[in-house]
Amino acid sequence: MSVSTSVFGYIHSIETCGTVDGPGIRFIIFTSGCPLRCLYCSNPDCRYLENGKKVSVDELIEEIQKYKSYMNSSGGGVTISGGEALFQPHFVTEIFKRCRALGIHTALDTSGYCELKVAKPVLEFTDLVLLDIKSFDPATYRKITSVELEPTLILARYLSEINKPTWIRFVLVPGLSSDPHNVEGLADFVASLKNIEKVEVLPFHQMGEYKWENLGYDYQLKETEPPTPELIQQTLEIFRSRGIKAI
Repeated sequence: MSVSTSVFGYIHSIETCGTVDGPGIRFIIFTSGCPLRCLYCSNPDCRYLENGKKVSVDELIEEIQKYKSYMNSSGGGVTISGGEALFQPHFVTEIFKRCRALGIHTALDTSGYCELKVAKPVLEFTDLVLLDIKSFDPATYRKITSVELEPTLILARYLSEINKPTWIRFVLVPGLSSDPHNVEGLADFVASLKNIEKVEVLPFHQMGEYKWENLGYDYQLKETEPPTPELIQQTLEIFRSRGIKAI
């Protein structure tokens, strides 16, 4: 009798033809479980591992292969997001290992909040990192996420050391992360790294608010408006003034 050796993990959902989480057309796996409690989280239903669906790596790879021609023709691949993808490092490593064997590009979308030794095995099979740095001011970062900033900066420096292609993602929240000093600090930090392909400035939106209400969570950003086009432009200019490609 053969014994299955497939690794299992917990996912929230999959998106089969995503176009915003890495290059080309992408198969995106949203894992469940996250140690952060971001005030603007649009997937608060991903907080806990047990809220996800248990799946095997074999099942996911079988599904992924159905979209391989779309991914190949568009320069796309597989992105693992969350939740927090590094909350299930062994699961993510196994998916990426199998993808690499199939010649499929891999992207890791992460807050970087974990010990470096946890991230290293995953990064070995990761082609691109989408690193979310939610604030450069530690007090603001803690206010937004309820965790410390330092692990994310440690990961960012390590990615630069090993020259791993990385996109930085920064959510622009008026009155929270939008302070020019905060943005300038982040821009200076990003400019010190040698592996950053671009910075994506993501305007805050309230698309997750209804989920918070359905779950009985207190959504604190009800009164926060999306950033104005002027604020977005000012923020982009701060990054660009450091020679960083910002979109």
